[in-house]
Amino acid sequence: MRIQVVSTLLRARPTTETFESFTERYVNFFKSAEDLFEVQRGLNNCFAHDLVPAPAVVESALRASRRVNDYATAVRIFEGIKEKVENKAQYQAYLDELKPIREELGIETKEELFSSS
Repeated sequence: MRIQVVSTLLRARPTTETFESFTERYVNFFKSAEDLFEVQRGLNNCFAHDLVPAPAVVESALRASRRVNDYATAVRIFEGIKEKVENKAQYQAYLDELKPIREELGIETKEELFSSS
């Protein structure tokens, strides 16, 4: 009986999630998020992992933020990316790749909002 219990416990352990399945899970999550609470909960969970979300996840999160009409959360997504990446070049790569979606949704970064020019 004891061996059977241990065997059941070992099978119940979660498997390691691949980056691709992580990306797919969060893209789908943000596509179905219906209110600000869900969007922010998803962002908290997504950014809690020890990785930088793929641009597809960021795009889905940005669209969800605008869908629930919360511009501040959309801006803060970029602050989160800036904190997660290893250097300025990586952050700039995200900004460059996401430029079309930023322009489409009218989202500026914190730096753009508070620039002195």
